[in-house]
Amino acid sequence: MDAAGYTTLTRQSGLMREMGVVANNIANSSTTGFRREGVVFSEFVAALGEDPSLSMAHASGRHVDLSQATVSPTGGKFDFAIQGDGFFLIETPEGERLTRAGSFTPSAEGELVTPDGYRLLDAGGAPIFVPPDAKAVAMASDGTLSANGEPIAQVGLWQPADPLALRHQSGTLFAAGDLEPAEGATVLQGMLEDSNVEPVSEIARMIEVQRAYELGQKFLDAEDDRVRGVIQTLGR
Repeated sequence: MDAAGYTTLTRQSGLMREMGVVANNIANSSTTGFRREGVVFSEFVAALGEDPSLSMAHASGRHVDLSQATVSPTGGKFDFAIQGDGFFLIETPEGERLTRAGSFTPSAEGELVTPDGYRLLDAGGAPIFVPPDAKAVAMASDGTLSANGEPIAQVGLWQPADPLALRHQSGTLFAAGDLEPAEGATVLQGMLEDSNVEPVSEIARMIEVQRAYELGQKFLDAEDDRVRGVIQTLGR
């Protein structure tokens, strides 16, 4: 295969990866707290000895869209939405993770957990316990949680010290390096943040990626026919 074929194949591979990311965005357009992702293309130049260098596409990077999504009222006293920057800190078997999905329930032990059973952590990194006999549970805008009028914990709002260190793990969970408190963010009770995916834009992007892939495939087919023609001509 010649240089043009290798270059096109690397582009095709990147487009396939982007198609998978776009499809995942569309599938999670209704997932609470989901963050849209995109693929980052870059150029990789390979040296070919005495021949000219070969420029290839490289699409292994993924960009997380942290823009604020709309919030929807639920009325649930343990449903929280973040207004502004920041994430909730969750304890998982793989370590601490960040999320914008704020739907929690008290466990059998009285600790606030996600639907998957992961514990919500407070500003000090400890689990949040809600007394089982608490009748009135209120959340202040700074994350202070009160039961029967008495403060019991402050929900921690965190953000990665290096935004580029944020890595999507699965669902609505993210891993990051060093964390720092999120300044200026507020917490809303009885609300959940929607996905920040815009389905129409994602579908339009999917069509663009598909067309770009089809053009690349046509080029590869034409290049293959050209090479076959040259071989047949030389073999006569």
